[in-house]
Amino acid sequence: MTPNVTFLGIGRMGQSMATNIARAGFPLTVWNRTQGKAEALATHHATIADNPAEAVAEADIVCTCVTDADAVSEILFKRGVAEAMKRGAIFCDMSSIAPLAEQEFDTQLTKLGLRHLDAPVSGGTQGAELGSLAIMVGGEKDTFVEATPVLAAMGRPFRVGPCGAGQLTKLCNQVIVAISIAGLSESMLLAEAGGADPSAVRDALRGGFAESRVLQEHGGRILERNWSPGAPVRNMLKDLNTVLTTAERCGIELPLLGLVRDFYDKLSARGFAEHDQTSLLLELEHRNAPHRVGNKPDSGPEV
Repeated sequence: MTPNVTFLGIGRMGQSMATNIARAGFPLTVWNRTQGKAEALATHHATIADNPAEAVAEADIVCTCVTDADAVSEILFKRGVAEAMKRGAIFCDMSSIAPLAEQEFDTQLTKLGLRHLDAPVSGGTQGAELGSLAIMVGGEKDTFVEATPVLAAMGRPFRVGPCGAGQLTKLCNQVIVAISIAGLSESMLLAEAGGADPSAVRDALRGGFAESRVLQEHGGRILERNWSPGAPVRNMLKDLNTVLTTAERCGIELPLLGLVRDFYDKLSARGFAEHDQTSLLLELEHRNAPHRVGNKPDSGPEV
């Protein structure tokens, strides 16, 4: 039988994710705190619910993609979603939160007779639109198998282990992305300062060991000085703080990541929290301002 799906949280990512679920032919109900953001889904034959508890009443699989663990907790327990869900239904959290928080939700949901997956995503708004997100899933294998057709409508689901493992994998992803963006930004700054054309330098690097999706996509953003998110600085900073807290609990140190987090923190404090994460270049330019000639303005294009 085709499962009934509910999607809670129709934000920048959720809009496209829910659209792809509807396009795949799943009966879909959606809810968002600001209802106007959900109304566009009506053109894809989605039902627009007035409140989240109503939205999940008949759902077999409930997906959510919201800001942080507090928002997940509010939806589940303050707005009545956990109580309203059918026993045996699957709650699939696609937000990016701490593994420990996800494990605590799992314990609470299990006591209520519900099943649970943590399934954070990577790929940004473009991946959400194209249905090509990397979906990192933690939870029981049988639950994952049952939810896979719905997840596959949004991208490539891959089970990485028990509950919390999906969130841990997303943190690993953010370590790689953040450090890669920092290295890319520094290389573009060096190219310009040394008198080379940064665009030509990027083209020359393509196909070598530096080749990556970061070089391809984020490199283009940096060269265009296009700071429209994408993935905003505030979200990257939230994730990097979660990485460092998790690393501390694991008894390890991540010194490179700590330096990059500090740069993002300073960038956010200077008013760029809503810029794309590639705007880290602006912090490096600010740091090097006394030594540079012909500085570009911090703002770049409007976001």
